[in-house]
Amino acid sequence: MKDRIAPLVTSVTRNSEFVALAHEVRNLFDEVADLLDQDEVERFPSYFIDDCMYQVVSRENYAEGLPQAAIYCDGVNMVRDRVIALRETQVYVPRIWRHFISGIRITAISEGDIHVRSNFFVTEAMSDADPTVFLVGQYIDVLVRAGDGLKFKQRLAVYDNHHVRRSLIVPV
Repeated sequence: MKDRIAPLVTSVTRNSEFVALAHEVRNLFDEVADLLDQDEVERFPSYFIDDCMYQVVSRENYAEGLPQAAIYCDGVNMVRDRVIALRETQVYVPRIWRHFISGIRITAISEGDIHVRSNFFVTEAMSDADPTVFLVGQYIDVLVRAGDGLKFKQRLAVYDNHHVRRSLIVPV
């Protein structure tokens, strides 16, 4: 009897660990979306490890393996530079973004890397117009445990839009 219970306990333990991880991933994604929606982009780089990759790229370029990305950051310092440029050098009409994230799936766990895929839908509201769809696509992420939480090793925002109506000012 004891031998039959041990595999069951191990399976339940692993399942509860996976559920806890999935919940932690969801919380991370919600937290990052909220900080972007609240225009707290200065906090965005703190969600990445030093040796990270952050890109916003069209579906076509991603599918063809082309290096051209609307936003390309290789390392957390480039992510920080993007935020500094946003705050100190760019002039743009005030707007509000809303990020909606769904279909979060952990697709693999390998050597400490947690591979996650999810959908995103971003709306944009200018001060003088109704909200519009800004970007729709899929995040392809790799997370790692850093300290007591998860951080992005890779965040690819692969957008489905045929074209981007306005320039990409803030991270997606």
